[in-house]
Amino acid sequence: MTSTAELPAFFVGARKAVNRELERWSRLVEQDMEGRVGAAIAYSLRAPGKRLRPALLLAAFRELGGEGDASELAAAVEIVHTYSLVHDDLPCMDNDDLRRGRPTTHKQFDVPTATEAGFRMVPLSARVLAAGAKRLGLDTTALGAIAGELYRAAGASGMIAGQVMDLEAEGKDLSLEELERIHCAKTGALIAASGVMGAMAARADAETVEVIRQYGSCIGLAFQIVDDVLDETGTSSELGKTAGKDAAQQKATFATLLGVEPAMKRAREECGRAVDLLREHGLDCQTLAGLARFVVERKN
Repeated sequence: MTSTAELPAFFVGARKAVNRELERWSRLVEQDMEGRVGAAIAYSLRAPGKRLRPALLLAAFRELGGEGDASELAAAVEIVHTYSLVHDDLPCMDNDDLRRGRPTTHKQFDVPTATEAGFRMVPLSARVLAAGAKRLGLDTTALGAIAGELYRAAGASGMIAGQVMDLEAEGKDLSLEELERIHCAKTGALIAASGVMGAMAARADAETVEVIRQYGSCIGLAFQIVDDVLDETGTSSELGKTAGKDAAQQKATFATLLGVEPAMKRAREECGRAVDLLREHGLDCQTLAGLARFVVERKN
């Protein structure tokens, strides 16, 4: 598995493009929604981040022949992800004070404001998604399919289901299969959907879309495994969030269940499987292959 020389430049360009859209929509939110909730939404969206999910969408879109600017479509995915982080940090969830190197939204404002801000980001993401589809000239059928992909991944059969299972599992001994089930929903579903949305926007055929889905599922699981390892081995300043919180909350993790080195071996295997899927189906997607490598090599 090899990365491409252009991957760093692609990542920088993707972040700039998505951050530009997030900033534009943050200003619109501040104009349309005066007061603490609008300010909290803008604060959350302006937080720095890897922008992995939008980068996956943009990479799939570009490498599968998409034409036009998909950055607004990618920003919609990041808004959904940001909403999940705002709610994940609340006292009733993970009760965290630090996110992306800054105070969490409920610490910067207050719990009711952060809670409402998170809820309001969901319809905001729909507005951004629709605007992004219009920019690309996608018809309502394509928009409906892409929206369905996003909100199924974020909803009760995906991210929300995973969060519920994660909370219920605190303090319990889990099997590897049970842990994988939690994180394929909580983390993996939105990561997989990001690539699928890019493929759909590029008007890829159904077989190609399914390959991208499988690729995304592999790197989604790898991403969570690496996250668990970093939580155990990294520092808060390195991670930009509170280190060691999984142990403090008595959560089962891949690092505790498998051990740090075996967990990283599993993460590398998953990313290798993702790249093999692309190769086996004749998809020359070097940026997607490079993003798979980034998932296992990242330090935060």
